[in-house]
Amino acid sequence: MELAPRDLTRRVDLVATVRPHVAVRIPSRMSGYLDAVLVEEGDRVEEGTVLARFDTAEQAAEAARASAQARFARLELDNMQRLRQTHAASQNELDRAEMAVEVAEAERRVWETRLAFGVVRAPHAGVITARHVESGESADAQDVLFELAVLERLVLRPLVSERDVVHLEVGDTARVRIDALPELDIEARISRVFPSADPLSRLLPVELELPSEATDLGVQPGFLARVRLQVDPRPGVLAVPAAAVGEDADLRYVYVIDDNRLSRREVKPGVTRGQWTEITTGLEAGELVLASNPIDMREGDRVRIVGWRE
Repeated sequence: MELAPRDLTRRVDLVATVRPHVAVRIPSRMSGYLDAVLVEEGDRVEEGTVLARFDTAEQAAEAARASAQARFARLELDNMQRLRQTHAASQNELDRAEMAVEVAEAERRVWETRLAFGVVRAPHAGVITARHVESGESADAQDVLFELAVLERLVLRPLVSERDVVHLEVGDTARVRIDALPELDIEARISRVFPSADPLSRLLPVELELPSEATDLGVQPGFLARVRLQVDPRPGVLAVPAAAVGEDADLRYVYVIDDNRLSRREVKPGVTRGQWTEITTGLEAGELVLASNPIDMREGDRVRIVGWRE
């Protein structure tokens, strides 16, 4: 064969599910009955959009009571301040009136906060991917009411062997094909390599970010994707068939064909990929080498080329 540069980059094929980079489970912050549920699955919402409202009649009444008590406490404080100026009240009585105002204001804020919990708002702009409640149902605090996803940034998180992940870096690219969209071939970029492997499987998640136009091309969360990663890239290296490398004690050699004679050349092998072995030193592009097993050959043997290996 004639030596020519060859790509011995190792490629790893993986599968992963498309998922949004940001996916939020929106919980209830109170217990009660839902007066209204205002969105459906698939609705696009802006940050702060009202998604649902609870029946907050009790909380509203308590907030009004606390507000009235706060106003009364402030009136008592004003009166006590006037009495203190004429020495008709002690400093201790004035301090107690000031503390009563602080307590009443804190109580008012507590009930106003609980009243605000009755309005469920979107924490981010995105798309409602799940709705777990209907109007008229009851919910407990911390029950998940909605799920929201930011679809402008889709990612994959395939699991990669610890032997392969050491060759990957943030910014490396990978080719991605989507089963639901077989004509689509997307280039993704590694945005994160997770810091620890599963102790049993020795696999690490690697996050790949799909291009921003992926959603416009029809890619949706939940689609199955097939990922091809380039691991330990070695483009443009010289390589010979693995069987062509002979061994003599601690030396490795290849037979070069020069003027129809064999010339043994000491070489330094690199990695082996399938049937090919990289040669890091000892050979140059364009040289003719024996591509078959050299065990029965000797230095200086005359040869005639009867076949070529691509």
